[in-house]
Amino acid sequence: MITGKNYIGNQLSATGNKTFKTFNPLLNIENQWHITEASNSEVNQAADLASEAFKTYSKISGVKKAEFLREIATQIEALGDELLQVYSSESGLPNGRAMGERGRTLGQLRAFANHLEAGNWVEASIDTAQPNRQPIPKVDLRKMNVALGPVVVFGASNFPLAFSTAGGDTAAALAAGCPVIVKSHPMHAATGEMVASAIIKAAKKIGLPNGVFSNLNSSGIEVGQQLVMHPKVKAVGFTGSIRGGRALYDLAAKRKEPIPVFAEMGSINPVIMLPKALNNRAEAIAKTCSGSITLGTGQFCTNPGLIIGVKSQGLTLFVNTLAKEIVKIEPSCMLHPNIAGAYETNKAKALSQNGLKVLAGYENDVEPNYARQVVTTVEGDTFLNNPTLHHEVFGPFSLVVQCEDEQQLEEIISNLEGQLTGTIISDDNEISEYQNIVNALQNRVGRIIFNGVPTGVEVCPSMQHGGPYPASTDSRFTAVGVDSIKRFVRPFSFQDWPNNLLPDELKNQNPLGITRLVNNVKTTAKI
Repeated sequence: MITGKNYIGNQLSATGNKTFKTFNPLLNIENQWHITEASNSEVNQAADLASEAFKTYSKISGVKKAEFLREIATQIEALGDELLQVYSSESGLPNGRAMGERGRTLGQLRAFANHLEAGNWVEASIDTAQPNRQPIPKVDLRKMNVALGPVVVFGASNFPLAFSTAGGDTAAALAAGCPVIVKSHPMHAATGEMVASAIIKAAKKIGLPNGVFSNLNSSGIEVGQQLVMHPKVKAVGFTGSIRGGRALYDLAAKRKEPIPVFAEMGSINPVIMLPKALNNRAEAIAKTCSGSITLGTGQFCTNPGLIIGVKSQGLTLFVNTLAKEIVKIEPSCMLHPNIAGAYETNKAKALSQNGLKVLAGYENDVEPNYARQVVTTVEGDTFLNNPTLHHEVFGPFSLVVQCEDEQQLEEIISNLEGQLTGTIISDDNEISEYQNIVNALQNRVGRIIFNGVPTGVEVCPSMQHGGPYPASTDSRFTAVGVDSIKRFVRPFSFQDWPNNLLPDELKNQNPLGITRLVNNVKTTAKI
C-alpha cells in the first residue's frame, strides 16, 4: 500500500503540510497518490538517526552487510508486479523496461554482496615494524578503507529503480558501511516508497540499527538543500543535470566542513567516424546510430548526441541515410511533461543557432509527452566557435559535425567538455592510423567504445561510468559496478596498534582470508 509518507528510519511519517502528486505521462493524467513532502524536523530526525546508526552499522562485518543487501533484493522481488505497474504509471516506460531495470537493480545489490564477502575491497595494506632499522626504527603501519558516514542519495528521473532508491549509489554506500538517506525523485515518489519499504523490511529482518536507511519526499529543492548542508551528512550521490549537480557541489563546498559530492551529470557521448569505415559501410552505421539516438526516447546518459567525421562521400552517404532512417522510427513517451517540455526548449535553442541545419525530423502528430526525434548537422568551424552546440539536449536529438580534415577533427575532440563515453567507428585496422585521435578522445572521456554504440552500460567490475567534468564531479570514480564503493570510503591507518584490537582485516592471523599487501607483497598468508 502506498501511503505517500516519508520513512524516517523505520517509521512512516508525514508531519509536513505540503503535498504533491506524481504524473502518468503515457495517459497524461496525475496519479492518485498524495505524496507528503518532508518537513524540516523530519530531515533533522533522519540525519540524527543516520548518524547514530553509523556508530554501529559501520562496524558490522562484511558478511552481515552482504546478508542485508541480499535481503533487500529478496524484499524488492516480493513486491511483485505491483512495483512494475507503479513504475510504469509514474514513468510512462513499458513493462519490459521495468522488468529489465528491476533485474539490474537486484543484480547490483547481489554483486555488492559478493564483493563484501570476498573482502578485498578494503584494500588492506600492512607494513610491519622494524625496530632494529638504522638510523630510525620503523613503526608498524596498517591501512584499510573505512566508511565515510551518512550518505544522501538523490534519485534519478530516468532510472526509477537502478539509479534511485535502492540503485547503485545506495547499494555502494550501504556496502561501504554508510547509512543512506534517499531524497526520493518527485517524478516517481510512489515507486520510491515501495522500494523503501523493502529496504526497511530487510533492515529489520537482519537486525540493523534504526536509521540505517530513510526515504524523504520533496517536490522542490529545499529538502535536498537542507540534507546537503546538514552537518551529520558526510557525502552525496547524485545523477541528473549539470545545473542540479553543480548546485549541490557548490553548496557542499560552502559548508563549514565541506563534503564530497559524487555527481554524474551531463554527456553528449561523441561518436567518431573514421573515413574508411564510412566509405565501406555508411548505410549500416547510419541505421545503427538511428536506433541508438532514439532508444528509450533518447533519455539515457549515454545517448549519442554528437557524431563527428571528416567530409567525404562516405560521410555524405551516412548523413543522407541517417536522415531517412531516423524518421522511420515511431516516437515514444518521455518520462514527464517537464522533461518533454525541457526537450522542446533545448531543441529549439539548438535549432536557432547560426549555421545549424536540420537533416531530418519526425513531423507527424504525436501523443502528449511524446518526443519528435531530430538529427542536425553543422560545419566544424561553427561547432568550435559556438559552445551552445556542445550542450546536451536530453532526448532523441543528435548533431553531426562535418570536419574539413583530420587536424580539425582532433581539434574538436580536444576542445570537447568531459564526457562519459566516446566511440570510434573504424574499419579493419584503420584505427591504428589515428592514434592521435584515440589519445585526444581518451583525454575527454571515461570509456571508449570500438565499433559499437554508447547506449547500454554493463554492470561489472571493469565498467567505468564517469568522466572528466562535467560528465562527473570526480573522474577518478565510477558510478556503476562494485568499484563505485570507493566513493564512500576513506583510507585509514593504525600505527603500532595492539594486534588483538585491530579490525579482522588487519590482524596478523588474517581471519577473513582476504588478499592483503604485506610489506609490498600481495598475499593471503598470516603474518
